Amino acid sequence: MIAMLRGRVAHAALGELIVDVGGVGYAVRVPPGATAPAGEEVTLHTHLAVREDAMTLYGFREAGDRTLFETLLGVSGFGPKLALAAIGTLGADGIRRAVLGDDVAALTAIPGVGRKGAQRVILELRERLGSSGLDSLPGGGPAGPRGEVREALAALGYAPAEIQRALDALPAGAETEGPVEVLLRDALRALDPAAV
Repeated sequence: MIAMLRGRVAHAALGELIVDVGGVGYAVRVPPGATAPAGEEVTLHTHLAVREDAMTLYGFREAGDRTLFETLLGVSGFGPKLALAAIGTLGADGIRRAVLGDDVAALTAIPGVGRKGAQRVILELRERLGSSGLDSLPGGGPAGPRGEVREALAALGYAPAEIQRALDALPAGAETEGPVEVLLRDALRALDPAAV
């Protein structure tokens, strides 16, 4: 099992790096956030997927991203490509927040995941991610202020990608600084500065 690579990027393409480790070039599939320019030294936490016809390395900058990737592989219907797309779309924190917050809309933003697939992800991953993770989530879990803002924006007709962008624009810890109405106004301002 190849669990980690440290070396220089010999070639970078969309979704793939070739990492030179002591003169051996490893092709590693990576999410968009893990790309690096040629010549840069990188450390990637890797997962080796072995099939009858191929051996493929998937790499992540953080060990936690690799762990989540491996956890996603345990969800029925999720293969390595879909798990990589999920991490590339929402990021590890976004996936955890969506699963623990029962946020089907956020998970449907992942290419290839529909409403039923998102519900299956929540059902299968909630126990694996653990309810203790709710305490570390911004907003304190599904009933927190961010969840209320997400529901309000969805009721106003915003698309899941727009809602996620607005929530990401809110400063960290913002939910402790004021009521939900203030957060909602800030989220609307992030979507359209002229509207508020």
